[in-house]
Amino acid sequence: MKKNIAIIAGGDSSEVVISLKSAQGIYSFLDKERYNIHIITIVGKEWYHEDKEGQKSYIDKNDFSVTIDGKKEIFDFAYITIHGTPGENGILQGYFDLIKLPYSCCGVLAASLTFNKYVCNQYLKSFGIPVAKSIRLKKGETVTDEKVISEIGLPCFIKPNVGGSSFGTTKVKEASQIQKAIAESFREGEETIIEAFMQGTEVTCGCYKIGEKEVIFPITEVVSKNEFFDFEAKYNAACVDEITPARISEDKASRIRKMTSMIYDVVGCKGIIRADYIIIGEQPYLLEVNTTPGMTPTSFIPQQVKAAGLDIKDVLTEIIENELKH
Repeated sequence: MKKNIAIIAGGDSSEVVISLKSAQGIYSFLDKERYNIHIITIVGKEWYHEDKEGQKSYIDKNDFSVTIDGKKEIFDFAYITIHGTPGENGILQGYFDLIKLPYSCCGVLAASLTFNKYVCNQYLKSFGIPVAKSIRLKKGETVTDEKVISEIGLPCFIKPNVGGSSFGTTKVKEASQIQKAIAESFREGEETIIEAFMQGTEVTCGCYKIGEKEVIFPITEVVSKNEFFDFEAKYNAACVDEITPARISEDKASRIRKMTSMIYDVVGCKGIIRADYIIIGEQPYLLEVNTTPGMTPTSFIPQQVKAAGLDIKDVLTEIIENELKH
């Protein structure tokens, strides 16, 4: 009998549109002969399935079931592809743990840790992972231009501490831009990071582990044609070159693979993750860890899976079946 899979999309952040695209990507990748697949959208308190005619059927949050055409559907597995709250920060994972529904990605602790970029990077720094110098501001806190310049320097990046897709992110080149960039960042969340600009080669590396098996995908080099790898560059192919495998030495690639594997274990990850780096000279510096990476057909992970000579349908099936065994 086919298992019922729910692809969970939506969320309560600016990344909702990207999440919905990732859901369509995952839907296209999954094995339709093995699974019955439904996309479930979660936006605020509205949790629903929508059919082709736009008819919504609402989720029963007691057991995450939904009645479609008079038939109650109970799910065997949830593939979470919400970028942002509540799917990337551990909130939804806690709910699924309570109702004992297996899911695709990191658990509560790992998700909440990696979602907070500043805390995650400081934590990983204690394990010897190199990261950029940074200052964290909470809502209501202020910082002088002089302190930013003396501690972080210019240019620098000012961005939300939680969130992604470069929403609310500014590359600041002059002191006169600092306060405006901080205000812009706070529009996306309760905390802001002021982070040192690092000039180098930007790369990203995907990874997943199942039992003793470890799969580290070929590394992608990211060459933005914009000022930095901003929202437009991330989602407009004309604004970026994404080269897999990256044009870096095997020594650097090996270092990045080892760092990604170590991060996976130290954080306690599950499913597919992606770690982003800047290489300066011979040294890779961690930018951030993404535990629910984008999964549109042109996203980094599908590119890397293809470059590894793997079939993404097989990869996702392996991840799902491993969780269903427990």
